[in-house]
Amino acid sequence: MNTFSILFLLAVTVAAATRLWLARRHVNYVRAHRASVPDAFSSEMPLDAHQKAADYTVAKSRFSMLGIVFNAAVLLILTFGGVLQGVYDLTANFLSDELARGVLFFAFLGLLMSVIDVPFDLYRTFVIEEKFGFNKMTSGLFIKDFVVGLVVSAVLGLPFLAVLLWLMSAAGGNWWLYAWLAGVAFWLFVQFISPTVIAPLFNKFSPLENQDLKQRIEALLIRCGFQSKGLFVMDGSKRSSHGNAYFTGFGKSKRIVFFDTLVERHDGPEVEAVLAHELGHFKRRHVLKLTAMFAVLGFVFFWLLGLAKNTSWLFSGLNISFPASDALVLTVFYLVVPPFLFFMRPLLAAYLRNNEFEADAYAAEHAPAHDLVRALVKLYKDNASTLTPDPLHSAFYDSHPPAAVRIARLEQLSRA
Repeated sequence: MNTFSILFLLAVTVAAATRLWLARRHVNYVRAHRASVPDAFSSEMPLDAHQKAADYTVAKSRFSMLGIVFNAAVLLILTFGGVLQGVYDLTANFLSDELARGVLFFAFLGLLMSVIDVPFDLYRTFVIEEKFGFNKMTSGLFIKDFVVGLVVSAVLGLPFLAVLLWLMSAAGGNWWLYAWLAGVAFWLFVQFISPTVIAPLFNKFSPLENQDLKQRIEALLIRCGFQSKGLFVMDGSKRSSHGNAYFTGFGKSKRIVFFDTLVERHDGPEVEAVLAHELGHFKRRHVLKLTAMFAVLGFVFFWLLGLAKNTSWLFSGLNISFPASDALVLTVFYLVVPPFLFFMRPLLAAYLRNNEFEADAYAAEHAPAHDLVRALVKLYKDNASTLTPDPLHSAFYDSHPPAAVRIARLEQLSRA
């Protein structure tokens, strides 16, 4: 143990304790407002639907508290418990080349972490989601998703990590700059191929066949000056009854995707309003701004990693042999940074909520605001989203504004 060991342990403990406190506040607040529907929604939201949303939120929050404690324990076991060093030492039994050992280490560690998450995913899917009527997943589909996810991660992730390891050893003192550029290029590549290569491995995407809705959507796209590769309906109902819509991809690969549950439960004006909101994110350059933001954060991350690579106290303080292998350097830094940055999370959440307000305002310019209000109320009801989140919990985590605040702003726009 050294000074950094104590600081890291303190950061992990404080972050986990704060998360637990916020979750408990959220549970208590939602339960305290369970008995009656907020006035703004009393005419649209039945009491039983409001109470279902409250119970669903409480169940998820209580389960998340177990995950908070478990994840903190896993992090400490990986570092102080010597698991990271042990897994890397294990690779010596199979390979001698440093780069190859690093790639194998990432494969072992990724598999280990994926397997650890399985019980939580099973409980979340087949207990919580099942209890509240959202789960449509079969055990066979769950296993298929798990295996396909591992294969995709290995096929895409391991070659990229091999490139990073090679740069760390062969690119000289500015390796971190080249690694950052490689990271940005990799992220853009994944975003480009995701709509046409990755997503179809998990879901079926069919062209939108509802001609009335298609004409309405195409008219909206013309008004908004948006070009896409096509309009598609995703078979989200084979996994969950939750619904949504999104656009994805860059350049000519952009496509608009509707969950089949959204198309089935919402009328044409409501679907149009939801899509107008999603287009608002694009037209207000939210995707581009977030990409730039994360690129800057990635630059800082790799710059700090370059400084920390040869810092003995960082690794010895976490029970990692020094000098550490490049694979361990990457992993340790990736694991160590988040606890120290936890209290910056509200800043990102506030920025994302502001983006939602801007997208709503854009939607109100190109589709009636009351149609978006109707669509949102249905989405809150169908997805069992609580109408009464704890304000502090929401400020810390929520990327979307609380329902009452968001609806109030839209109603103001509707009257304008």
